[in-house]
Amino acid sequence: MTLRPATLEDLPFLLELEASFRSQGFVGGDSAETHQRQLSDPDCRYWVVDEEGERAGYVILRGLSSINRSIELKRIVIKDPGRGLGRQVLRTLIDRAFQELSAHRLWLDVFESNARARHLYASLGFVEEGMLRDCICWVDGFRSLVVMSMLEAEYQARFQAQLGSTSY
Repeated sequence: MTLRPATLEDLPFLLELEASFRSQGFVGGDSAETHQRQLSDPDCRYWVVDEEGERAGYVILRGLSSINRSIELKRIVIKDPGRGLGRQVLRTLIDRAFQELSAHRLWLDVFESNARARHLYASLGFVEEGMLRDCICWVDGFRSLVVMSMLEAEYQARFQAQLGSTSY
């Protein structure tokens, strides 16, 4: 598995995958224009997940220029979930956020009803901070988001505890 910077040529893949998972109620979505603009925005970072020469997902980070060093994991979408690739991608992404991008805080929001994702995030060290109640207007009504984060000190303690371990 590799994470490579996304390009405009990846945009159709990104939009198709996003639409598929949005229709299932797992992620939000953005317009093609928004993605195109953000691909060249220095405050954002888009990566495509490549696995065995195939596009297998994508990741979006925002807030890279924040003086507070608070980076948002805006979106992660894995084409074929349930195989452990999402965990591997998240672990790599967490390392990059803290080691390469100098994050003090890495945060995300996740739909309250997405128990599988919440469990994965918690298992990797994210802490639930609170809930944004009924903040997203969805086709079937309003939905709540759970805010989760990991702080630099928490990452360092976890990273140092896992030195020499290859399982995440």
